[in-house]
Amino acid sequence: MQKSILLITTGGTIASRETPDGLVPEMDAADLLAFAPALARHYQIHTLELMNLDSSNIQAEEWLIIARTVAAELPKYDGIVITHGTDTMAYTASALSFLLHDVKKPVVLTGSQMPIDAMLTDARNNLYTAFAAVEYGIAGISVAFDRHIIRGCRAVKVRTMGFEAFESINAPYLAEVFADGLHSYVPAAVPTDGPCVQLRDGLCNEVFLLKLIPGTNPRVFDMICAMGYRGVVIETFGAGGMHFLRRNLLENLARLTGRGVAVVACSQCLYEASNLSIYEVGTRLLECGVIAANDMTTEAAVTKLMWALGQTQDPEEIKRIFFTNYCGEITL
Repeated sequence: MQKSILLITTGGTIASRETPDGLVPEMDAADLLAFAPALARHYQIHTLELMNLDSSNIQAEEWLIIARTVAAELPKYDGIVITHGTDTMAYTASALSFLLHDVKKPVVLTGSQMPIDAMLTDARNNLYTAFAAVEYGIAGISVAFDRHIIRGCRAVKVRTMGFEAFESINAPYLAEVFADGLHSYVPAAVPTDGPCVQLRDGLCNEVFLLKLIPGTNPRVFDMICAMGYRGVVIETFGAGGMHFLRRNLLENLARLTGRGVAVVACSQCLYEASNLSIYEVGTRLLECGVIAANDMTTEAAVTKLMWALGQTQDPEEIKRIFFTNYCGEITL
């Protein structure tokens, strides 16, 4: 029996056409499917045009719209494919991973580096891979790109032009496509009569991402506080370093956490985990009340903090949330 799949479109390069101002998302779901006719022969496809945006314009408000739509529609289908621009796809995939819990069916985001009507486009293969992920029952939030299926909260865009634009950071692929078909490394979803997804919405957009450089002015933390931010993710040096000689960041950071601002530290390094217990500079961060992100991606750390602050204002509860693995986002 053919799988019944909902295709949700949100815009992005995959749906773009050339205009005098550059690429602009203009195609609808029917346009996309016309360039991938094999899909209609293999699946029962339903469509929902949710928005038509460059992904640079997709923000927390759009994440909530997408999450609420998925929660409402997923029970009706075997899975959902979401087309999305690549630039912020990793943020959206991570956000959905926290907004949607116990996702027992496939919800697959995909897009492309070239519009689907371009002769050399990667869009068709990415669409085929996304639909195959639904067919094989790869449950949860994932990203399909360049013949790989990546856990949504582990996907990071690492190239601006290459077709191998996304990598799975600190976690194996969920599946890969080879000449003999899709090889899945996770168990297929098991049909259930119970709820297939739980929506736990609520996001706080007042989260700031700060990437340290040698000589960062400590007053930046005072400015962050004055602007009303409730959370900060700091990309620290290496395993968790931050300078405290001459320009002592720690004093101002402690004042920030003392005022109730949640601070999470991750590494500027793409691979492997931060560990604040290795060096003196890291242990001083812990003394300031900083939460360690361990091996989470920056995108996952940012969206998890936004989600945590959308659930509670209790600092201890925020720490508990960060030390909980909800969807494979962290290795504990």
